[in-house]
Amino acid sequence: MAKKHKHEEHENHERWVISYADLVTLLFALFVVLYASSRVDTNKLAQASESMRWALHFKGEGGVNKLAIFRGPPTEGGCVTNLGSTPPNSSQQKKLVEDARRKLEKALKPWLMHKEKNPTVSVEIENGKLRLRLSAMRFFDPASAALRPEALAVLDAIGSELEAGSSLIRVEGHTDDGAISSSKYRSNWDLSAARAATVVSYLEQGHQIDPVRLSAAGLGSSHPLVSNDTPENRELNRRIEIVLEIPPQDPRAYQPTQP
Repeated sequence: MAKKHKHEEHENHERWVISYADLVTLLFALFVVLYASSRVDTNKLAQASESMRWALHFKGEGGVNKLAIFRGPPTEGGCVTNLGSTPPNSSQQKKLVEDARRKLEKALKPWLMHKEKNPTVSVEIENGKLRLRLSAMRFFDPASAALRPEALAVLDAIGSELEAGSSLIRVEGHTDDGAISSSKYRSNWDLSAARAATVVSYLEQGHQIDPVRLSAAGLGSSHPLVSNDTPENRELNRRIEIVLEIPPQDPRAYQPTQP
């Protein structure tokens, strides 16, 4: 009886097709997911944003035992983080800032010498913020960050007006571009920062203003009011500025002391 010969199996050279098909399928699924996630439902996103605002005690109608009710939040245009927010009332904001300016000017009347070339204090509105400029020459000795005694009365008048509100207060220190001659401060940056910090510390400790509302910045000679070509101009550039930012929708933003 003849013995049957077993034929060898041929090797499959097309196995790569299976792996390739799996790869194509995975890529297709990936692009489907990316396409689906790119199509944002702005209405649902706005509702979710408003729900979070309401839960965190922002603007909204509702309560613990009932669902929140939201009045048609805007969904077209702008940043998604602003969806559902109410635009600030510019006229109300201007009124708040103007009222603050008028009452601060009344409190600082003894030091508001507008007829002089270099006033001790000036109050003005700039870009929707209230800015108080204080002459550094009358508040600090040269190359020093210690407050002079006559400066305390001015800061007390300012602090008394600002301590009851919740507006943000930024104190900026400014110098001229002259080289500083001091072993304590390396440059005008250090000196301006130290002076701003001194004023902030006095407002916090002397008038119990919440430190969360306060900030200090030393700007050196980087923001001059005028050119530093004369001694008078240099004196104008050496200053402390107190910037008052009043939130447009916060009724507690500015509550001056009662007369």
